[in-house]
Amino acid sequence: MAESADLERLLSAFRRFAVHGDTKATGKEMNGKNWAKLCKDCRITDGKNITGTDVDIVFTKVKAKTSRVITYEEFQKALEDLAPKRFKGQSKEEAVQSIFKLVEGKEPTNAGVTKVAKTAAVDRLTDTSKYTGSHKERFDQSGRGRGRSGREEIVENTGYVGAYKNAGTYDDKTKTN
Repeated sequence: MAESADLERLLSAFRRFAVHGDTKATGKEMNGKNWAKLCKDCRITDGKNITGTDVDIVFTKVKAKTSRVITYEEFQKALEDLAPKRFKGQSKEEAVQSIFKLVEGKEPTNAGVTKVAKTAAVDRLTDTSKYTGSHKERFDQSGRGRGRSGREEIVENTGYVGAYKNAGTYDDKTKTN
């Protein structure tokens, strides 16, 4: 009973990593990038016994020749191939159980993902109420951008010089004469 629950947790970890970063993924197959992420996040790669190269070699060995992904069964085979290298002092069965324990119930981490900078300098530079000159015209009172009309000077081809007060009065003057 406990073993089937452990395998269920292993399957759920496989599915979580299989769909990580891919909106079209179904969770039934895992690509090489997600396999490498799983090995890194679950601490299978340790830099001494197992490196990123070892992980890539095992992935290539267990997948089908023309395929770019591995199934859950191939995933288990890949873990079994890595187990004796990772846990050298244990028997093959103990090593396999130990490597399964590393993966069970884990999820992809987002460590190292860039966060939004919140500093006084950034706040000051993005405060539109302090803008002057032509930059001030690009934003309305609420601080939202005006779009194209705020970036470009819209040219009116009326024939009059800009800022001429009596624009559009020529026809009135010619009729009176």
